[in-house]
Amino acid sequence: MTALTDTTTPVAGLPATGAARQVWRRLRTRPAALVSAAVLLLLVLLALGAPLLAALEGQDANTYHDDLVDSARGGVPYGAFGGASADHWLGVEPGTGRDLFVRLLHGARISLLVAVGATAVQILIGVLVGLATGLGNRWIDGVLGRVTDVLVALPMLVLAVALTAVVPRGFPRPLLLILVIGFLGWAGTSRIVRAQTLTLKSLDFVAASRLAGSGPWRTARRELLPSLAAPVITYAAILVPTNIVVEASLSFLGVGVTPPTPSWGQMLSTAQTWFRADPAYVLLPAGLLFVTVLAFTVLGDAVRTALDPREASRLRVGTRKEAS
Repeated sequence: MTALTDTTTPVAGLPATGAARQVWRRLRTRPAALVSAAVLLLLVLLALGAPLLAALEGQDANTYHDDLVDSARGGVPYGAFGGASADHWLGVEPGTGRDLFVRLLHGARISLLVAVGATAVQILIGVLVGLATGLGNRWIDGVLGRVTDVLVALPMLVLAVALTAVVPRGFPRPLLLILVIGFLGWAGTSRIVRAQTLTLKSLDFVAASRLAGSGPWRTARRELLPSLAAPVITYAAILVPTNIVVEASLSFLGVGVTPPTPSWGQMLSTAQTWFRADPAYVLLPAGLLFVTVLAFTVLGDAVRTALDPREASRLRVGTRKEAS
């Protein structure tokens, strides 16, 4: 009991300056985390500055350049590296001649927007359901627990394909993807929050809050939510790269973002017919997707260690045992 209380006490003050500095000091000792954070920051800045960078290059995402592709060869771009030039920094899209640099930047905006938005929906629903099951009676716990189990067992990607396919095309696709991925993927968060809530509500500070007359939701808001910050933040860092892959998969299957709006998954789907004639068109979106997911994964692991000092202690002890 004492060990658990000591672990959760700093998390309760996580927004405070002292605790934030402590987490930052732990993150600074991990070069991989700093590199990952720098990569993600650069990617976000590029995505946010996509219109400005497009204007700087003098191109846009949807203008066709038929004179830059060889119609006799089926639409392969002229020149090396997919037609890269001073006017088209990363070349052009096969078949259409649209600028690839600008489309990659706008594709990053879609991927990050959908992933972060869906993660926010998943965390919100998961925390609410997890608290309800952890603090509620047996009937509430049983009903919500069965719903959570069903969602965990169902194939998320298949359901997402079915739901996105039946919605009219006029509905904004990024918003649709956020809602579909968010409402289908909150079960993992709910399970984590429920398990932590069941553990925390037996501790002294929660019992004292109840004895002082606080209701379940007041206790949850003032006592439990601060202590749940660490596992929820850690799991959110894992959900973001997962949702990026899900969005790319849905766009790859043709039920995600619809043309002419660019998406990395949509580019990879189109690139199936061009990977031999124009490898750059495959490698650029695939490389960006890989680097983004890897950076989020590495940073998420570093955040988990920084928020849980016991994890770092276990790693040090294990390293000493192996060395001896």
